[in-house]
Amino acid sequence: MRIGDFDAHAVLMDMDGVLVHGGRPIPGAAEFLDALQAAGTPFLVLTNNSLYTRRDLQARLEQAGLRVATEALWTSALATAQFLHSQRPHGSAYVVGEAGLTTALHEVGYALSEINPDYVVLGETRAYSFDAITRAIRLILGGARFIATNPDPTGPAADGLSPATGSVAALISAATGVQPYFVGKPNPLMMRSALNALGAHSEATVMIGDRMDTDIVAGIEAGMHTVLVFTGVTTEPDVPRFPYQPWRVTASIADLAPPRSPGA
Repeated sequence: MRIGDFDAHAVLMDMDGVLVHGGRPIPGAAEFLDALQAAGTPFLVLTNNSLYTRRDLQARLEQAGLRVATEALWTSALATAQFLHSQRPHGSAYVVGEAGLTTALHEVGYALSEINPDYVVLGETRAYSFDAITRAIRLILGGARFIATNPDPTGPAADGLSPATGSVAALISAATGVQPYFVGKPNPLMMRSALNALGAHSEATVMIGDRMDTDIVAGIEAGMHTVLVFTGVTTEPDVPRFPYQPWRVTASIADLAPPRSPGA
């Protein structure tokens, strides 16, 4: 599909702030997805949130009126599982997280264990357990490698912000002296894993995001054309402050869908 003056052979896009905001669809998101499908352009919807499985996310998007196939969703949990499988196939992990992460690890053949695991893997959860964090600290001190799905310090909640993976990772690091390896954005590894899942090349792919410090920098470092939209976190006055700049900025994803021909 043509985006601006660029013929995009594939598209990656963030979910929150690009397609939905507060559980509601962003105007024009459905039309953009329809245009991608009509053009036969492969795409993936990305999220740093490791809470949910692909099927869960598909259902949440469907409730917002957006039709996305399960295989078109890519999470930090899936990227983490793929990374661990590439590093140590059929290994073991102690997980602080929920179904999105444990399911992804099971699917690559990982065993979940509290006894001498190869890795401690930290992800998003609705309620961080003091006992689980204590167990994670002790296992890391005992030699387990420390992995976290994403570095986001906070996440949205019904009544405001709540601590997220990055904040809990900092707590564990303070207790152990061990820094985690973060797989999700802004690590370009997540972008490259998504490109591999699509069989796409970075130079022919567009990354659409709402955050300069995660989506755009990761897209640039992965070698993609990047588009920043102003329907999420980053605002227009913020952009000049960054030492890197997106290929294109626009108010909304609605601006990226090609105009419909008369009678279409």
